[in-house]
Amino acid sequence: MAEKRKVGNLLALAVLSYLSRRPMHPYELGRTLREHGDARSIKYTHGSLYMVVGQLARAGLIAEVGTSRQGQLPERTVYELTDEGRRELADWLSELVEQPRHEYPGFVAALSLIGALRPDRVVELLRRRLDRLAEQRAEITALIEDTVAAGLPELFVVEEEYRLALLEAEVAFVERFVRRVTDPETGWGRAWARAHAAWDPDGGGQQG
Repeated sequence: MAEKRKVGNLLALAVLSYLSRRPMHPYELGRTLREHGDARSIKYTHGSLYMVVGQLARAGLIAEVGTSRQGQLPERTVYELTDEGRRELADWLSELVEQPRHEYPGFVAALSLIGALRPDRVVELLRRRLDRLAEQRAEITALIEDTVAAGLPELFVVEEEYRLALLEAEVAFVERFVRRVTDPETGWGRAWARAHAAWDPDGGGQQG
């Protein structure tokens, strides 16, 4: 079972990772996160970044190493990774890579409750989802191609390749689901519609 981290926010993991390269102040950390496109993987704001830096410092995983100033800007506190922080980084990353975790995405929750909608409505919504997935797939594919064309190693977009693989798997699942509902001979649609009519004679699940 995974141990409880002193600071469990994934933003903290990103901060530890970037500080393993060199000491930085929070503003530089934020700029580095933006430049590396980490907002696609880790949810954060300017305020949450400063909060996490403070939490890591109080936990002894990073420490103040001095201040820096650029032009007329105020001094900024520079932080470095402590030995304990370096161990935490290695252990945490190793755990995430090695151990699958059960997560609770909204689409999975919707699938578990999808009988509350009429089958024709579900098919309509799933086809719209396929359109959006196609847009996302094109966006990610372009990002990967542009990165490689710029001469950067594919290692720098491996998370995008993972997203693309997940998207392709989801597209295949949704297309199969639509066929299983709409197939004129073996589809679930007719029985589903009858059952739904019994539960919701006013067709309330049709709305959305």
